[in-house]
Amino acid sequence: MLPLGTIAPDFKLPDTISGKEISLSDIKSDKATVVMFLCNHCPYVIHVNPEIVRIVADYKPKGVAFVGISSNDVVNYPQDAPDKMTKHAAEVGYDFPYLYDETQEVAKAYDAACTPDFYVFDGDMKLVYRGRIDGSRPGNDLPMTGEDLRAAIDAVLEGRTVSAKQYPSAGCNIKWRVDER
Repeated sequence: MLPLGTIAPDFKLPDTISGKEISLSDIKSDKATVVMFLCNHCPYVIHVNPEIVRIVADYKPKGVAFVGISSNDVVNYPQDAPDKMTKHAAEVGYDFPYLYDETQEVAKAYDAACTPDFYVFDGDMKLVYRGRIDGSRPGNDLPMTGEDLRAAIDAVLEGRTVSAKQYPSAGCNIKWRVDER
């Protein structure tokens, strides 16, 4: 896992929603920035999508920046291709850039392991949280609350230290290109 305190690795990737190249400096916030590794087909991402949309709606007005990144191999997982990302983002209501990491270099820079995977950076772009949205999983009957991610964002916005008790994300492994791993 990316160590807490790490400065957010920079990136410049194509946004499948706007069609523009977007860099971290284009979207970062001086309050908090949330980088999310997502994809279209993972049952875990599909399960948490409604809570992701609610969290963005709750915190974007407070100055928190959000970005989604898909790094999956689209040769073997064509359902995660950029054109399908555009459609998926519209269907689920993503109100943030949804970037395509074709080379998978950004996922590697963040030590992203699965989808969904969440990273919260403070106003200085230092990592203060990496892990899950909450304890809800497909089929475990726990309600989706976003409590872990929300607690981290709230702490940053309130100037408090984010709890060191952080749980890793659970989901589908990032689909690495065969020639890469």
